[in-house]
Amino acid sequence: MSFDGSAVRAVLDGAVRKGAVHGVAALVVGRDGPLFHHAAGEADERTLFRNASMTKAVATTAALQLVEQGRLSLDATVESILPEFGRLPVLEGFDGDTPRLRPQASPATVRQLMTHTAGLGYFFTNQALLRYLALTGEPSPLSGDKRSLSVPLVHQPGTAWEYGVNTDWLGLIVEKLSGQSLGACLQQQVYGPLGMADSGFAPDAAQRERLLRVMQRQADGRLAPSVHELPAAPEWDAAGHGSYGTIHDYGRFVQAWLNDGAGLLAPATAQMALANHLGRIALPALITSAVPELSNDVPSLPVPQGWGLGFHLTLTDLPGMRSSGTADWAGVFNSYYWIDRTRGVGGILMTQVLPFFDMPVVETLMGFELAVYQQVGAVLPAA
Repeated sequence: MSFDGSAVRAVLDGAVRKGAVHGVAALVVGRDGPLFHHAAGEADERTLFRNASMTKAVATTAALQLVEQGRLSLDATVESILPEFGRLPVLEGFDGDTPRLRPQASPATVRQLMTHTAGLGYFFTNQALLRYLALTGEPSPLSGDKRSLSVPLVHQPGTAWEYGVNTDWLGLIVEKLSGQSLGACLQQQVYGPLGMADSGFAPDAAQRERLLRVMQRQADGRLAPSVHELPAAPEWDAAGHGSYGTIHDYGRFVQAWLNDGAGLLAPATAQMALANHLGRIALPALITSAVPELSNDVPSLPVPQGWGLGFHLTLTDLPGMRSSGTADWAGVFNSYYWIDRTRGVGGILMTQVLPFFDMPVVETLMGFELAVYQQVGAVLPAA
């Protein structure tokens, strides 16, 4: 099968030429393997990227393996495995500068961790949590301090969708049940089986030399070196944001999910994970930024959407783009992926630019996806 990547190549090269990105890589994956790869600017074939929140789907896969093995139940309470979780209060507001805290009204479940409905938040997308950190001096997850996970919830469990450290707690469950660090568990259960040789939580010196530097969008649209960096020696393997790898490694993961979990999970488990698990809870129309240097506001597309176990879901066909049921997510350094099992194609676009949802990168992403589906219509029959 030949995939004419000239349109994709033009999108990436154009993005570098216009200053939208300093370095970028794209990979198109089919069920049988890679279809096309191109890197431009400061990125090349061997570049390593900070996966950031693209770590979440991989860590969730390890948890799903435990579910499949009967060692973990989706409806188990988090506190039944990690008692310290049940002691976390819920931040309801402030009385002056004093946080107003309440006990959890009902226990959060493993399923709620996987769907971001357990009540946990992120400081950079929740103003109340950001204020709590400022008032108390508690660290953020980007500090590398494990204590950062033990700040209050921002909703009662099971009442709202809120992006947060849910997957970090899920990673702690994986560690508790497997008896291994998350990095060791993923090496054994995901990275190793799929041949993701450059993926992990602690890149060595040679790998760090291959990391694409992080750049920050300035007010005038230019890119300048960023002061933001992941900690070199965090206290825990952060399932929510802590892994590194190449785009080719992540392509192997996307290919496995295109094939209903092949090499990782039974088809029934993968299909269950990619169903909508939100129930009556709605996704927000806007994820509002609390720290503009890290993220812009992220608006939701006005189309049906949901959340599976570890993945955002598009629940309608987008003309000229992805199919209904496509899974996707992204990382804060403006890296993105999608997994379209209906068409049998996945795409990954990786750069290292802040803040998240940077419009020049988002425009590059849309151009990439449109170019892919122009080709998919010609070369890949529907499943």
